[in-house]
Amino acid sequence: MTEAAAEGLARGLRPVVRPRRLRTTPALRRMVAETSLEARQLVLPLFVREGIDAPVPISSMPGVVQHSRSSLLGAVAEAAELGLGGVMLFGIPEAKDATGSGAVDPAGVLNLAITDVVAEVGDALTVMSDLCLDEFTDHGHCGLLTPDGRVDNDRTLERYAEMALAQADAGVDMVGPSGMMDGQVAVVRAALDAAEHTDVSVLAYSAKYASAFFGPFREAVDSSLVGDRRTYQQDPANAVEGVREALLDVEQGADLVMVKPALAYLDVLRRVRDAVDVPVAAYNVSGEYAMLEAAAAQGWIDREPAILESLMSIRRAGADVVLTYWAAEAARLLRA
Repeated sequence: MTEAAAEGLARGLRPVVRPRRLRTTPALRRMVAETSLEARQLVLPLFVREGIDAPVPISSMPGVVQHSRSSLLGAVAEAAELGLGGVMLFGIPEAKDATGSGAVDPAGVLNLAITDVVAEVGDALTVMSDLCLDEFTDHGHCGLLTPDGRVDNDRTLERYAEMALAQADAGVDMVGPSGMMDGQVAVVRAALDAAEHTDVSVLAYSAKYASAFFGPFREAVDSSLVGDRRTYQQDPANAVEGVREALLDVEQGADLVMVKPALAYLDVLRRVRDAVDVPVAAYNVSGEYAMLEAAAAQGWIDREPAILESLMSIRRAGADVVLTYWAAEAARLLRA
């Protein structure tokens, strides 16, 4: 090959379009980033347990605890200082029964915790509460049971309406009906509006799947469940059904809809985001948290970048709001 030919070939191999130009410096990468991850988009789930005076570690979720009512206040004060969007409260009662009576008792642990937290943080955080019976029932299901052991959808709706009123009376900003009962959003919205709680928002757990990734959560709430929830939570094989559920919830008055879990269902999250005209949340669940923490503890992945990358992937798939046990830590990392 002649020198002239070699020079011509070299010129032809030099690319004209160079996407790497936009990756040259941190400032340039930041300027053209398509997706942001900000503290205001993150919600911290918190567990409060009746009858304890100090936090109890959750072994399957390193760094996460069951709070006492007093330690809970420190956690929500920190969440407010970090600029998080909100907290989602779960209650763990000392006593359970077949109808989950502690869920509607004004002196029940969750309702008292709502009042405590609202008094502590005021308008600095959106105070959310789980609206479900599973933590309060001795059988561990999300609804009331028929004599032959099936979950009774319509009787459960009556209980959800009572729970919504109890939580609203306690001062909650947003309720999260998570039991996957047909019609739950309509019943909760109607009960709230009839009682003049028209400003209380509804975050619908719309596409909640019967997932293996919920395992550590069972420990977190001292679940009594025997069996599974496949007759009411969604089949992991179905994506179109998740969109249908979200559309039904919007029609019934949901202010936000949610996909749960997040990382294993990013495709569903994208479909839901494209289908609805309300904000979309996703729950980065306990099993997703535990897997990353376990791998990081073994030195197999770089923990902090993996946390932020995971949360960014949920945002990139379409979530406006992300519920995650890393919310406070992620907010601190984002400040660095």
